[in-house]
Amino acid sequence: MELEKALLQYVLRLGDNALIIGQRLSEECGHGPILEEDLAIANFSLDFIGQATALLAYAGTLEGNGRNEDQLAFQRNEREFVNALLTEQPNGNFAQLIVRQFLFDAYQYSHYKWLANSKDEMIAALSVKFLKEIDYHLRHSSQWMLRLGGGTQESHDKVQSALDGLWKFTKDLFAETEADQLLIEKGIAPSQAEVYHSWLELVSKTIAEATLTLPTSGFMRHGSREGIHTEHMGYLLAEMQYLPRTYPDAAW
Repeated sequence: MELEKALLQYVLRLGDNALIIGQRLSEECGHGPILEEDLAIANFSLDFIGQATALLAYAGTLEGNGRNEDQLAFQRNEREFVNALLTEQPNGNFAQLIVRQFLFDAYQYSHYKWLANSKDEMIAALSVKFLKEIDYHLRHSSQWMLRLGGGTQESHDKVQSALDGLWKFTKDLFAETEADQLLIEKGIAPSQAEVYHSWLELVSKTIAEATLTLPTSGFMRHGSREGIHTEHMGYLLAEMQYLPRTYPDAAW
């Protein structure tokens, strides 16, 4: 595989992850448990959309077909997206939203810490910028894990149930392809096994502090690297892409 094509696949995955989790969080606007948290979630959504904009713009440059970040976001079909399955899971109740966010925040933190020293100058520069946001996201979701896990029996049970239900999507975060192997050899991307160990250490520590139990189920969902998604992805894209697909020539 050519290096540029491998890099394009990798950058698309980073961009798609941020885009889809940002879209999910935007759905929560006006539904937060308290006003302050409602505003925080909306701001996190904007952070992720900003990350997606920068990454998909870079992907468009790498692709070389004249597509920009908006066209990559709104004019691709479901099978063309390579975001991790975790990012497309519905918000559900507040415990489910927080658990999904915590697991993803820990992944981003472990991943982008390495990417800040990537041999690809654009990825390294963007990673340094993103880490300021990612660090805050992780602190926020970690604190909520501790509050919910150590709160009432009801909040503890709900967050444990959410953790048990979402755990099966976590291994998909760390799937590697031929493209990844090439980028690892060139010092552009980290080994996902290395990222996984860092992530698991971080996640395990917080889960223990929150008096929760780390799931041990061996069943894991995969497929996002091949564009295979859960049933939720089609509905998400239908809502997200409706306007630009209906009025493709509209200018704002």
